[in-house]
Amino acid sequence: MKELIRQLVEAYGPSGYEAQVRALIEAQAAPHADEMRIDAMGNLIVLKRGSGDGLPVMVAAHMDEIGLVVTYVDEKGYLRFAPTGGVSPVTLVGSRVRFANGATGVIGWEKWLRPDAGASRPEIGELYIDVGATGRDDAPVGVGDAAGFVRPFEDLGQRLIAKSMDDRVACAVALQALAEIGETPNDLYFCFTVQEEVGTRGAVTAAYGIEPALGLAVDVTLVGDTPKARPMAISLGQGPAIKIMDTGMLAHPGVVRWMIQTAEERGIPYQREVLQGGSTDARAIQLSRAGVPAGCLSIPCRYVHTPSEMVDYGDVQQSVRLLVELLSREIAL
Repeated sequence: MKELIRQLVEAYGPSGYEAQVRALIEAQAAPHADEMRIDAMGNLIVLKRGSGDGLPVMVAAHMDEIGLVVTYVDEKGYLRFAPTGGVSPVTLVGSRVRFANGATGVIGWEKWLRPDAGASRPEIGELYIDVGATGRDDAPVGVGDAAGFVRPFEDLGQRLIAKSMDDRVACAVALQALAEIGETPNDLYFCFTVQEEVGTRGAVTAAYGIEPALGLAVDVTLVGDTPKARPMAISLGQGPAIKIMDTGMLAHPGVVRWMIQTAEERGIPYQREVLQGGSTDARAIQLSRAGVPAGCLSIPCRYVHTPSEMVDYGDVQQSVRLLVELLSREIAL
């Protein structure tokens, strides 16, 4: 799976510009799909038909990543920008970004060489992108162009580092599960969604169109195992997390029980997740039409929403195991 993860995380795909990622996923999913379609929002929906009277199940992993969009180009060719998604300016200074046309730049800070720089935190309005232009007319991009971060995938053996592990590692988990699932009674709709980072927008429309009887998001979650981290009962290397709640949703109790029971019966390590910041596509699925029982399978991740997110490869593999076990059998909540 590591090569698949590498391809996905290194691809360009800020919110609203997921086409490159979608093409990679489409090629991987095609041999295992009974049907594939791209909806009006740009979601890729991959159907694996069930062989019995199981449930229509929606499994959502989002393709987009946090990024930046150009708001102004000054007379010297420096670009001002706004974030798309939860971007912290603390993580940006000195970072490299790439635009859809291949243009690359580095993020600078107005206070870089000032004596008080070390005593202050950068704000978005103080930052700019330097694309090496000599003036406004020389800039290779303009207002409205979107940028993603540039970072190579790093394989440390057990730990993997890259930009956009959120949520490309979950896309890889969903693809691997799709490949490993044999016969299943359930109609499985693997949805690779767009624009999650700006409000779970792709999942809203995908869930409305599919009308699932059950929904599962696959996403990353925060951890509490770094120095002086806010207490949280999630650590790298201890297995996938089963979401109980986050700030956007309370997981359906029946879905939580089903996930925990399956993990325990199959001897799959797991953790219980209560996330005190953020939400996932599960929230959008849960609120679709008249409501859908929904939950989330979470992959523990350090340094979420930075250009260097870290996951544990064992957690990734166990996430695949759990997802396969959940979807291969009849589901009773």
